[in-house]
Amino acid sequence: SRCLCKKMLNCMYKHFFKRFIDIVLSLTGLVLLAIPMLAVAVIIKLDSPGPVFFKQKRVGKGKTYFMIWKFRSMPVQAPHDTPTHLLQNADAMLSKWQRFERRASIDELPQLINILKGDMSIVGNRPLPLYEAELLTSDEHIDRFMGPAGLTGLWQVEKRGEAGKLSAEERKQLDIQYAKNFSFGLDIKIILKTVTAFVQKE
Repeated sequence: SRCLCKKMLNCMYKHFFKRFIDIVLSLTGLVLLAIPMLAVAVIIKLDSPGPVFFKQKRVGKGKTYFMIWKFRSMPVQAPHDTPTHLLQNADAMLSKWQRFERRASIDELPQLINILKGDMSIVGNRPLPLYEAELLTSDEHIDRFMGPAGLTGLWQVEKRGEAGKLSAEERKQLDIQYAKNFSFGLDIKIILKTVTAFVQKE
């Protein structure tokens, strides 16, 4: 039947084609962005003292651990993974480049390496730091770990550029919704929303 065929195609996407697409897109991205990423590394080194990259242990699908890579976008003494809008005196703490880097999500580009390795997917739930993952081990939230970790995801495109408009509980529920229902069609919609979000004023 039509319903059974749709379920079979979605199953094939989840277990094979999604990973294939991740490999193709991440490898293509790394090749095309090699020179721009090298330029970003030079700018970071010239902009402020400290390493070019930031790495941190994160929790992905099935509560597996991996080391995530980012371009450093904070002073070395700052709590790096705190959203800019939650930082006290963020404008004074960050350089002009760092504010631009975070706003444009340039710091996320090295995660293409994580995607190529299989730690993450292009689309999925935000890979959580250990302390955040521990808070979501209760039965009502554990389903969010059924889905892959991703570079972009459902709640990120829902209110991108409108910091604070989604509560923590709303984000958790969107993660659970994605983990239970992700498909090729949903992933394409999220990717398109991610692209259009960068041309918005916010």
